[in-house]
Amino acid sequence: MEHEVFLPCDIAAVARALGEPERAARCVPGLRLDPEGDPLAPSGRLRLRIGSSSLTYRGGLTVTPRGEGYAVEAQGHEARGTGSATLLLTVVPRASDDGAGTVLAFGGAVEAKGRIEEFEPEQREAAGRRLLDRFAEALADEVALAAESAADEAAAEGEPPVPGGIGEPDGNERAIPGIPPPPDSAAEPADLDIPPPTLDPGVEEEAPEPEADFARRTMIGRSAEEVDHAPPRGRYAPEPAPGRTSVPVATLRWAAPAAAAAVATAIVVARALRRRR
Repeated sequence: MEHEVFLPCDIAAVARALGEPERAARCVPGLRLDPEGDPLAPSGRLRLRIGSSSLTYRGGLTVTPRGEGYAVEAQGHEARGTGSATLLLTVVPRASDDGAGTVLAFGGAVEAKGRIEEFEPEQREAAGRRLLDRFAEALADEVALAAESAADEAAAEGEPPVPGGIGEPDGNERAIPGIPPPPDSAAEPADLDIPPPTLDPGVEEEAPEPEADFARRTMIGRSAEEVDHAPPRGRYAPEPAPGRTSVPVATLRWAAPAAAAAVATAIVVARALRRRR
Protein backbone atom coordinates (compact mmCIF):
# COMPACT_ATOMS: atom_id res chain seq x y z
CA MET A 1 0.00 0.00 0.00
CA GLU A 2 1.20 3.49 -0.88
CA HIS A 3 -0.15 6.74 0.55
CA GLU A 4 0.83 10.44 0.62
CA VAL A 5 -0.18 13.19 3.05
CA PHE A 6 0.60 16.92 2.94
CA LEU A 7 1.84 18.75 6.07
CA PRO A 8 2.04 22.58 6.24
CA CYS A 9 5.39 22.33 8.05
CA ASP A 10 9.08 22.71 7.33
CA ILE A 11 10.69 19.53 6.05
CA ALA A 12 13.60 19.76 8.49
CA ALA A 13 11.24 20.00 11.47
CA VAL A 14 9.21 17.04 10.22
CA ALA A 15 12.34 14.93 9.73
CA ARG A 16 13.50 15.69 13.28
CA ALA A 17 10.14 14.64 14.69
CA LEU A 18 10.18 11.36 12.75
CA GLY A 19 13.72 10.65 13.97
CA GLU A 20 12.53 10.57 17.61
CA PRO A 21 10.67 7.26 18.08
CA GLU A 22 8.79 8.22 21.24
CA ARG A 23 7.77 11.58 19.82
CA ALA A 24 6.53 9.99 16.60
CA ALA A 25 4.70 7.26 18.54
CA ARG A 26 2.74 9.88 20.49
CA CYS A 27 1.22 10.98 17.18
CA VAL A 28 -0.23 7.54 16.38
CA PRO A 29 -4.00 7.78 17.02
CA GLY A 30 -5.36 5.22 19.47
CA LEU A 31 -1.90 4.32 20.87
CA ARG A 32 -1.41 4.53 24.64
CA LEU A 33 2.27 4.33 25.52
CA ASP A 34 3.62 2.59 28.59
CA PRO A 35 4.85 5.16 31.15
CA GLU A 36 8.11 3.31 31.78
CA GLY A 37 8.84 2.24 28.21
CA ASP A 38 12.08 2.68 26.28
CA PRO A 39 12.08 6.01 24.37
CA LEU A 40 14.00 4.37 21.50
CA ALA A 41 11.60 1.41 21.33
CA PRO A 42 8.18 2.62 22.56
CA SER A 43 5.58 0.07 23.61
CA GLY A 44 1.93 0.22 24.56
CA ARG A 45 -1.64 -0.63 23.54
CA LEU A 46 -3.08 0.25 20.12
CA ARG A 47 -6.82 0.39 19.56
CA LEU A 48 -7.59 0.01 15.85
CA ARG A 49 -11.05 0.64 14.44
CA ILE A 50 -12.06 -1.32 11.33
CA GLY A 51 -15.57 -0.81 10.01
CA SER A 52 -17.91 -0.89 13.00
CA SER A 53 -15.57 -2.99 15.17
CA SER A 54 -12.44 -2.28 17.21
CA LEU A 55 -9.34 -4.40 17.69
CA THR A 56 -6.80 -3.90 20.48
CA TYR A 57 -3.17 -4.89 20.05
CA ARG A 58 -0.38 -4.80 22.56
CA GLY A 59 3.20 -4.48 21.29
CA GLY A 60 5.97 -2.09 20.33
CA LEU A 61 7.69 -0.39 17.43
CA THR A 62 11.12 0.72 16.28
CA VAL A 63 12.19 3.55 13.97
CA THR A 64 15.39 3.29 11.92
CA PRO A 65 16.83 5.84 9.48
CA ARG A 66 16.88 4.51 5.94
CA GLY A 67 17.99 6.60 2.97
CA GLU A 68 16.09 9.89 2.90
CA GLY A 69 13.43 8.59 5.25
CA TYR A 70 12.77 6.13 8.05
CA ALA A 71 11.80 2.50 8.34
CA VAL A 72 9.14 1.62 10.91
CA GLU A 73 8.63 -1.91 12.19
CA ALA A 74 5.76 -2.67 14.55
CA GLN A 75 4.61 -5.95 16.08
CA GLY A 76 1.60 -6.65 18.27
CA HIS A 77 -0.66 -9.33 19.69
CA GLU A 78 -4.37 -9.18 20.24
CA ALA A 79 -5.29 -8.22 23.80
CA ARG A 80 -8.25 -10.64 23.60
CA GLY A 81 -7.42 -13.56 21.40
CA THR A 82 -4.53 -15.32 19.73
CA GLY A 83 -4.16 -13.08 16.68
CA SER A 84 -1.07 -11.05 15.81
CA ALA A 85 0.00 -8.40 13.32
CA THR A 86 3.29 -7.17 11.86
CA LEU A 87 3.75 -3.83 10.08
CA LEU A 88 6.66 -2.89 7.82
CA LEU A 89 6.43 0.75 6.78
CA THR A 90 8.71 3.33 5.14
CA VAL A 91 8.18 7.06 5.60
CA VAL A 92 9.98 9.54 3.33
CA PRO A 93 9.49 13.31 3.83
CA ARG A 94 10.02 15.58 0.83
CA ALA A 95 9.35 19.22 0.13
CA SER A 96 6.12 20.00 -1.68
CA ASP A 97 6.23 21.29 -5.24
CA ASP A 98 5.05 24.78 -4.26
CA GLY A 99 7.42 24.91 -1.27
CA ALA A 100 4.55 25.55 1.16
CA GLY A 101 5.11 22.44 3.26
CA THR A 102 6.15 18.80 3.36
CA VAL A 103 4.73 15.67 1.77
CA LEU A 104 4.99 12.36 3.63
CA ALA A 105 5.20 9.37 1.32
CA PHE A 106 4.19 6.09 2.99
CA GLY A 107 4.76 2.61 1.61
CA GLY A 108 4.48 -0.75 3.31
CA ALA A 109 2.62 -3.95 4.01
CA VAL A 110 0.84 -5.68 6.90
CA GLU A 111 0.84 -9.35 7.82
CA ALA A 112 -1.92 -10.26 10.25
CA LYS A 113 -3.68 -13.30 11.65
CA GLY A 114 -6.72 -13.60 13.82
CA ARG A 115 -9.83 -11.46 13.90
CA ILE A 116 -8.46 -8.99 11.36
CA GLU A 117 -8.78 -11.65 8.68
CA GLU A 118 -12.56 -11.51 9.09
CA PHE A 119 -12.73 -8.10 7.42
CA GLU A 120 -12.73 -7.40 3.70
CA PRO A 121 -9.47 -6.16 2.09
CA GLU A 122 -11.15 -2.85 1.24
CA GLN A 123 -12.07 -2.31 4.90
CA ARG A 124 -8.54 -3.09 6.05
CA GLU A 125 -7.05 -0.70 3.48
CA ALA A 126 -9.49 2.11 4.39
CA ALA A 127 -8.63 1.68 8.08
CA GLY A 128 -4.91 1.86 7.28
CA ARG A 129 -5.22 5.03 5.18
CA ARG A 130 -7.38 6.69 7.83
CA LEU A 131 -4.77 5.81 10.45
CA LEU A 132 -1.97 7.40 8.37
CA ASP A 133 -4.02 10.57 7.74
CA ARG A 134 -4.69 11.06 11.43
CA PHE A 135 -1.04 10.35 12.22
CA ALA A 136 0.12 13.04 9.79
CA GLU A 137 -2.36 15.55 11.24
CA ALA A 138 -1.14 14.87 14.79
CA LEU A 139 2.49 15.11 13.62
CA ALA A 140 1.82 18.55 12.09
CA ASP A 141 0.36 19.76 15.40
CA GLU A 142 3.37 18.40 17.27
CA VAL A 143 5.81 20.19 14.96
CA ALA A 144 3.91 23.49 15.21
CA LEU A 145 3.81 23.27 19.01
CA ALA A 146 7.54 22.58 19.17
CA ALA A 147 8.28 25.58 16.92
CA GLU A 148 6.15 27.84 19.13
CA SER A 149 7.90 26.64 22.28
CA ALA A 150 11.31 27.23 20.71
CA ALA A 151 10.31 30.79 19.75
CA ASP A 152 9.14 31.51 23.32
CA GLU A 153 12.41 30.22 24.76
CA ALA A 154 14.43 32.34 22.35
CA ALA A 155 12.43 35.43 23.28
CA ALA A 156 12.86 34.70 26.99
CA GLU A 157 16.63 34.36 26.60
CA GLY A 158 16.81 37.74 24.88
CA GLU A 159 14.96 39.60 27.69
CA PRO A 160 16.99 41.34 30.42
CA PRO A 161 16.96 39.63 33.81
CA VAL A 162 14.40 40.82 36.33
CA PRO A 163 16.07 42.73 39.17
CA GLY A 164 15.86 41.00 42.51
CA GLY A 165 17.99 39.26 45.07
CA ILE A 166 21.51 40.60 45.40
CA GLY A 167 22.75 43.48 43.31
CA GLU A 168 25.93 43.71 41.31
CA PRO A 169 28.71 41.21 42.10
CA ASP A 170 30.91 43.99 43.51
CA GLY A 171 28.12 45.63 45.54
CA ASN A 172 27.01 44.73 49.03
CA GLU A 173 23.56 46.30 48.95
CA ARG A 174 20.47 44.34 48.00
CA ALA A 175 18.68 45.39 44.82
CA ILE A 176 14.95 45.77 45.55
CA PRO A 177 12.57 46.49 42.65
CA GLY A 178 10.70 49.79 42.95
CA ILE A 179 13.16 51.44 45.38
CA PRO A 180 15.54 53.95 43.75
CA PRO A 181 19.24 53.64 44.57
CA PRO A 182 20.87 56.14 46.94
CA PRO A 183 22.08 59.38 45.33
CA ASP A 184 25.59 59.38 44.00
CA SER A 185 27.88 61.22 46.40
CA ALA A 186 30.12 62.24 43.54
CA ALA A 187 27.29 63.98 41.72
CA GLU A 188 27.77 67.72 41.35
CA PRO A 189 25.32 69.96 43.28
CA ALA A 190 22.73 71.87 41.35
CA ASP A 191 23.57 75.38 40.19
CA LEU A 192 22.18 77.87 42.75
CA ASP A 193 22.22 81.66 42.59
CA ILE A 194 24.11 82.36 45.83
CA PRO A 195 25.24 85.98 46.28
CA PRO A 196 28.97 86.32 46.94
CA PRO A 197 29.95 87.27 50.50
CA THR A 198 31.12 90.82 51.14
CA LEU A 199 34.82 91.51 51.29
CA ASP A 200 34.55 94.20 54.01
CA PRO A 201 34.94 92.55 57.43
CA GLY A 202 33.40 95.54 59.23
CA VAL A 203 30.13 95.37 57.37
CA GLU A 204 27.53 93.21 59.05
CA GLU A 205 23.87 92.75 58.63
CA GLU A 206 21.84 95.65 59.94
CA ALA A 207 20.11 94.91 63.25
CA PRO A 208 16.41 95.73 63.42
CA GLU A 209 15.49 98.99 65.14
CA PRO A 210 14.05 98.71 68.71
CA GLU A 211 10.71 100.19 67.69
CA ALA A 212 10.40 97.85 64.77
CA ASP A 213 11.38 94.90 66.92
CA PHE A 214 8.78 95.84 69.56
CA ALA A 215 6.09 96.31 66.95
CA ARG A 216 6.94 92.99 65.35
CA ARG A 217 6.75 91.17 68.68
CA THR A 218 3.48 92.94 69.47
CA MET A 219 1.96 91.90 66.14
CA ILE A 220 3.14 88.36 66.55
CA GLY A 221 1.03 88.05 69.69
CA ARG A 222 0.90 88.46 73.41
CA SER A 223 2.52 86.12 75.85
CA ALA A 224 0.77 83.01 77.07
CA GLU A 225 0.22 84.57 80.52
CA GLU A 226 -1.49 87.63 79.01
CA VAL A 227 -3.67 85.46 76.83
CA ASP A 228 -4.69 83.28 79.78
CA HIS A 229 -5.58 86.18 82.15
CA ALA A 230 -6.93 88.82 79.77
CA PRO A 231 -10.74 89.08 79.99
CA PRO A 232 -12.66 88.61 76.77
CA ARG A 233 -14.02 91.66 75.02
CA GLY A 234 -16.82 92.53 72.69
CA ARG A 235 -19.70 90.18 72.17
CA TYR A 236 -17.91 87.41 74.09
CA ALA A 237 -17.47 89.56 77.30
CA PRO A 238 -19.29 88.28 80.42
CA GLU A 239 -22.54 90.02 81.42
CA PRO A 240 -22.24 92.22 84.59
CA ALA A 241 -24.46 91.71 87.64
CA PRO A 242 -27.94 93.33 87.54
CA GLY A 243 -28.18 96.89 88.99
CA ARG A 244 -24.53 97.74 88.37
CA THR A 245 -24.52 98.28 84.68
CA SER A 246 -26.36 101.58 84.09
CA VAL A 247 -25.09 103.72 87.06
CA PRO A 248 -21.35 103.73 86.35
CA VAL A 249 -21.89 104.05 82.62
CA ALA A 250 -24.34 106.95 83.01
CA THR A 251 -22.05 108.71 85.52
CA LEU A 252 -19.11 108.57 83.16
CA ARG A 253 -21.19 109.88 80.30
CA TRP A 254 -22.16 113.22 81.99
CA ALA A 255 -19.20 113.68 84.39
CA ALA A 256 -16.67 114.45 81.66
CA PRO A 257 -18.69 117.27 79.99
CA ALA A 258 -19.55 118.79 83.40
CA ALA A 259 -15.92 118.89 84.44
CA ALA A 260 -14.96 120.56 81.18
CA ALA A 261 -17.68 123.19 81.65
CA ALA A 262 -16.55 123.92 85.22
CA VAL A 263 -12.95 124.43 84.11
CA ALA A 264 -14.03 126.79 81.35
CA THR A 265 -16.19 128.83 83.78
CA ALA A 266 -13.32 129.19 86.24
CA ILE A 267 -11.03 130.50 83.50
CA VAL A 268 -13.60 133.12 82.41
CA VAL A 269 -14.14 134.32 85.98
CA ALA A 270 -10.41 134.62 86.60
CA ARG A 271 -9.90 136.75 83.49
CA ALA A 272 -12.80 139.07 84.49
CA LEU A 273 -11.31 139.68 87.93
CA ARG A 274 -7.95 140.55 86.41
CA ARG A 275 -9.51 143.14 84.15
CA ARG A 276 -11.28 144.88 87.04
CA ARG A 277 -8.03 145.28 88.95
